[in-house]
Amino acid sequence: MAKGAPRLLEGIRIVDLTSIVFGPYCTQVLADMGADVIKVEPPAGDLFRLAGRPPNTPFMGACHMTLNRGKRSITLDLKAAADAAVMRELIAGADVFIHNVRGKAMARLGFSYDDLRAAKPDLIYVHCVGFGSDGPYADLQAYDDVIQAATGTASLLSRVDGDPRPRFLPSLIADKVAGLYGAQAVLAAVIHRLRSGEGQQVEVPMFEAFTQFMLEEHLFGAVFEPETSPVGYPRQIDPERQPFPTADGHIAIVPYTEATVAIALDLVGRGDLLADPRLSSPLGRMQNIAVAYAALREATPAKTTAAWLEIFHAHGIPAMAVRDLGAIKEDPHLKAVDFFRRVDHPTEGAYVQMRPPVKFGAVGEMPVGHAPGLGQHNDEIRAELAARRRDR
Repeated sequence: MAKGAPRLLEGIRIVDLTSIVFGPYCTQVLADMGADVIKVEPPAGDLFRLAGRPPNTPFMGACHMTLNRGKRSITLDLKAAADAAVMRELIAGADVFIHNVRGKAMARLGFSYDDLRAAKPDLIYVHCVGFGSDGPYADLQAYDDVIQAATGTASLLSRVDGDPRPRFLPSLIADKVAGLYGAQAVLAAVIHRLRSGEGQQVEVPMFEAFTQFMLEEHLFGAVFEPETSPVGYPRQIDPERQPFPTADGHIAIVPYTEATVAIALDLVGRGDLLADPRLSSPLGRMQNIAVAYAALREATPAKTTAAWLEIFHAHGIPAMAVRDLGAIKEDPHLKAVDFFRRVDHPTEGAYVQMRPPVKFGAVGEMPVGHAPGLGQHNDEIRAELAARRRDR
């Protein structure tokens, strides 16, 4: 970080009453950029603290280590009057309050937007929900699998391989995408308040966020009325658009333009296909890309992955080796940019920390903190509140 430069969100305080992935990922992004995120947990802790917890760590699993880094933790039982009073003090001194508790439950506890804005009109109140409050699903619970199912995402793989069974993408992708929408929403609301002095209530619904995310390309012909073609971006659901086998593994090759399709076919010794009526014109090469994919698949087993990479890279064709997930920490590019870092946690010992991927030239690299232990900052945060009371 540039000497003397503040962190990007320095001075922005966020009271975070979220759990699992959606909300914590949102606030992790903001903590990485310098916001003071106070994670409020029940006495038993965020359930996701258990995810990936090895037997030799006190109470901090792998997912908690990544999703809650750089935050401070305080434990409060909001059903207890004394702890609820502490929570109100915390929110009174914060810029943003974010939670993923059902609205009716928050109202019963006295923490609805209307309850809080009476005392703090400029509060940014962010509610992470499964489904938007205006629709019939409003009171339903939502987790990643539910959202993948509801958005049609679980039907995508069937369109690729013909297996009629719906399947989930093996990632908490809906949670994480919604978390990014949440971080975007917080930043926009902060900018609005800086300009106008106004606080506001912000709702971030996972279902609507992930639907938009997936349908940016997959709505496809249904963008028009009447529809011009079925939903599903053809290039993404083409069965031939899969990693290509090589003599010693697999490779991803992306001849994205009609010109690079022609080059790729020539490089694998199938330039003759350019005389095929299906591929003889620029438009034909784009419309019949599956024919080119099939030809590539037949040719690539003739050479090793390394040999093909050298050939394709030399001719400007995007290509990368298919790597097993377990080998990603050995990637030479990620090593060169110091993406994975071995660091020591004060209580959990050595672990791998991922560097924030975005660079900000004005401030340079910003330090990333550790994930907090359960209630680690109870005394510190309560002392800050006491000092604030004395200063009033």
